[in-house]
Amino acid sequence: MSTDTLMTFPALAGTRHGLILRHPEMAVGVDREEALNLLLPWHQDQVRGLGYELSALRTAEQVHGDGIAIATASGPSFAPEVDGLVTNDPDVLLGIYIADCCAVYLHDPKTGALGLVHSGRKGSELGIARQAVEKMHRAFGASPGDIIVQLSPCIRPPSYEVDFAAGIRAQCLESGIRPEHLHDCGICTSTDLQRFYSYRVEMGKTGRMLALLGRVHG
Repeated sequence: MSTDTLMTFPALAGTRHGLILRHPEMAVGVDREEALNLLLPWHQDQVRGLGYELSALRTAEQVHGDGIAIATASGPSFAPEVDGLVTNDPDVLLGIYIADCCAVYLHDPKTGALGLVHSGRKGSELGIARQAVEKMHRAFGASPGDIIVQLSPCIRPPSYEVDFAAGIRAQCLESGIRPEHLHDCGICTSTDLQRFYSYRVEMGKTGRMLALLGRVHG
């Protein structure tokens, strides 16, 4: 079920998750850091709406690489020099910012392990989704055959010259994700600026959507 401001995905029904969409009223035609500061109260409200304290949120620097960090409730809230986060901690809420790049959600219902990665053109070329699957397996014993994957809205052809969503899907299948566990909403962020921020269309002066993923308690 989705609203005008929070998109959710049926494939992730066993988690607490969402993609916080474009603010319906706030103008954010500025650089990334300023935009995130303007959107901070809005994003914090949505985090609370999922039932989390703000202290539970864990985010990444997002340097367009393939680094993956393990997030814990006792660890730092910000992971430098990485573009993905994995956890099996029920008290952690993973967060990734996007504006044309893809947020790739990963959920293993058997172990409770979660992953959330920022995969744009560069990250997809480096295989960050594959790295996340491998990290979940090594760190938490998650079997690739059990992991459910959901791709968020992202920029796609013909609005963009590279179909990196197709690359992400291929990586997941090569990593052992079952075809029936691989889900892609198929939505292009550049085609609906009422709902999404688009880095390309808005020439870098825009806000960021926030992808969130956490475990269901109990």
